[in-house]
Amino acid sequence: MHAVPPAPEELDALLRLLDDETPEVRERVAERLALCGGDISEYLATRPHELTRKEKELLSGMLSPPRREQLTQEWIIPSGGAKALQEDWETFEALLRTLSDFLHDGLSLRQPLSDALDLLAEEAAEEGITTARELAAYLFESGRLKGNRENYTDPRNSDLAWCLSEGCSNPLGLCLIFLLVGRRLEFEIEGVNFPGHFMCRFFEDGYPVIVDCFDRGQLHLQATLLENPELDRVQRHHLRLTADPGTILQRLLNNLHQALTKAGRAEDATLVSDLQATLL
Repeated sequence: MHAVPPAPEELDALLRLLDDETPEVRERVAERLALCGGDISEYLATRPHELTRKEKELLSGMLSPPRREQLTQEWIIPSGGAKALQEDWETFEALLRTLSDFLHDGLSLRQPLSDALDLLAEEAAEEGITTARELAAYLFESGRLKGNRENYTDPRNSDLAWCLSEGCSNPLGLCLIFLLVGRRLEFEIEGVNFPGHFMCRFFEDGYPVIVDCFDRGQLHLQATLLENPELDRVQRHHLRLTADPGTILQRLLNNLHQALTKAGRAEDATLVSDLQATLL
């Protein structure tokens, strides 16, 4: 018989015991909170009192194990690894949602990733956005989404729901939002897996245009960039290529593994390393 998740009244009592340092009490609190699936944001939104910073840290830590378990259960890669994803954007986005749920602190109330992307696409359409160029200006030149320069290696940059909520991310996170919103608007936008960076590409009058989403959506003719004498042969090669979902997912997991390691989250980094192995 499965244990029943705690009701709001019990959650109230559990929160009052958060800072109890008695091992038996702390273990019992963690056991009961684990039944909440790693997310009690809707419950917290109904509480009149804000949690302290210490309480948030303790609570988020106790909610982490069920989120790890959920990620392990829901991470389903087609046979063949990254190559099998090819143009399977639906599976790709589902995996991004799974990662987003894992990286969520379980405390803050926010829209699910796909819902947030749907809403942003609807808002762009209502604003009369009809081209990829206009979408880049709407998202990045306007400052609606910005490069997270102050916290470039924050693991949350790989949590696209957090990025949409906070309005910032790293180059890959911003490009993914541009790609996924663009697909909803039926724009032809491609990913460019440039070494040490990530950009996007669209075509205008037959000419490839590179979008640097991290640099406020700065546009560059691809031909002009290829003529830059500072680029080496490898960089020029990658600038011409289109990154498929499998390649992008590998890049994302690599970034996330490095970010989690730097943040001292060894257990989470090990889990992400296991996910990377599924793409080989």
